[in-house]
Amino acid sequence: MLHASPCKPVSIRAACGQAIEGVIEVPKYLVRATYTAEGVRGLRGEGGTARVTAVRNVVNKLGGEVEAFYFAFGEYDAYVVVDLPDNASAASLGLAVSGSGAARTGTVVLLTPAEVDEAVSKEFDYRPPGQ
Repeated sequence: MLHASPCKPVSIRAACGQAIEGVIEVPKYLVRATYTAEGVRGLRGEGGTARVTAVRNVVNKLGGEVEAFYFAFGEYDAYVVVDLPDNASAASLGLAVSGSGAARTGTVVLLTPAEVDEAVSKEFDYRPPGQ
């Protein structure tokens, strides 16, 4: 399965007024949420679509964008893929949601295939514990 690139096409104006086309890499995160009893009551009262809208609004205020939002069965009640400017923004989102008492969250930093290629190309000596 292919996944979308976390790069966003942009057009900016240089100091001389010329348009410069390119891409900006935006960090991508997977936020997993589990609702508390209080959160489930709120979700039942407002519905799923309203919850997605509320999350989109918060992420947008942090300078990000929601790529995907899915409710689910199982260990987690919701999976949200977001583009955010930086780790501090992702941490801020997680702290706000978990601090509300309506949900517990876990955030996973997602890597592109190119980032994995870069990671595996780095060479260094590593000594495992006990060796």
